[in-house]
Amino acid sequence: MTLQATPLNAIHRTLGARMVDFGGWDMPVNYGSQIEEHHAVRRDAGMFDVSHMCVVDLTGANVRAFLRGLLANNVDKLQNAGKALYSCMLDDKGGVIDDLIVYFFAEDHFRLVVNAGTANGDIDWIRQRNEATGSGVTITPRRGDNVPDGVEPLAIVAVQGPNARAKVWEAFPSTQPSDAIKPFNAVVVQDAAVGEIMVGRTGYTGEDGFELVVPAANVAGVWEKLRAAGVQPAGLGARDTLRLEAGMNLYGQDMDINVSPLDAGLAWTVDLQSERDFTGKAALQQAGQSQQFVGLILRDKGGVLRAHQRVITPAGDGEITSGTFSPTLSQSIALARLPKDVAIGSDVQVEIRDRKLTASVVKLPFVRNGKALVS
Repeated sequence: MTLQATPLNAIHRTLGARMVDFGGWDMPVNYGSQIEEHHAVRRDAGMFDVSHMCVVDLTGANVRAFLRGLLANNVDKLQNAGKALYSCMLDDKGGVIDDLIVYFFAEDHFRLVVNAGTANGDIDWIRQRNEATGSGVTITPRRGDNVPDGVEPLAIVAVQGPNARAKVWEAFPSTQPSDAIKPFNAVVVQDAAVGEIMVGRTGYTGEDGFELVVPAANVAGVWEKLRAAGVQPAGLGARDTLRLEAGMNLYGQDMDINVSPLDAGLAWTVDLQSERDFTGKAALQQAGQSQQFVGLILRDKGGVLRAHQRVITPAGDGEITSGTFSPTLSQSIALARLPKDVAIGSDVQVEIRDRKLTASVVKLPFVRNGKALVS
């Protein structure tokens, strides 16, 4: 199978990146030291090519009403241009089709950013719901493999870390209007060299920073200007350890079509209070929450917490969904779904290579804005 490539693929190879198959995409896992890339984001600024993710523009007179029924979170929270919202998109049984970010630009224009591996299925589902509801929304994918004729493809670079915003402004003075935007907001600016840049104060690392959505034809120049400003390229390896420290879910690992958002620690993204209906609402109301989503810190030596390891508790068994060695904490950490009655602060046993090792249950996240929140 031929892997898909982002517009930055040649640059990654020139930089000596170790490339891997990530959901059918040829992506950099690191450019040398994954640990150094991780620390660069926590302490300074690092950047990730996330152009494998897919921007989808939704336009039309009924787009807000359509999204009210499509998403578990309530788009009526989006009233100011540029405001963003994190949400799950569910099937009729309440399973997570995908988790995504929706941006509000105007009453007739919203933008979704969906995950790479689910993008084609997401678009098919959105089109099916559009047809089924008769909403008349125009659905325009902006990723290279499925962009309609005459529409400009878009690429995404995430710049994250305590110095990320300052270095973006240094590289692109045109983005200075973003100085005023709050977290989970975006602004669109015009740059003489790049064209339109959507500057979103969002990310997947637990650090401040921007996600820059730019014309795919010009993203190589964006990458090189950021490098010249001192932003260190980082690969999927560091992205995974960073998001795990930040307690952020990874689709296909921490949740999927067979998992309710209520059991994946995403109840805060589900609006069950308003009267509006949405796909999956009835199933969630009927099933309720059966598990809790928590963090684990390994206390015993001799192992590393990994996905699918069994967690033994007095209230019954649970399972690790993601695990790693935390560069920031210098400890093995994990995300896990456990029985609801397991208390934060209690100890559990994790089966690792036929051994039962002790781990402590902690509230997420482990790290935020460069600071350890657990010990």
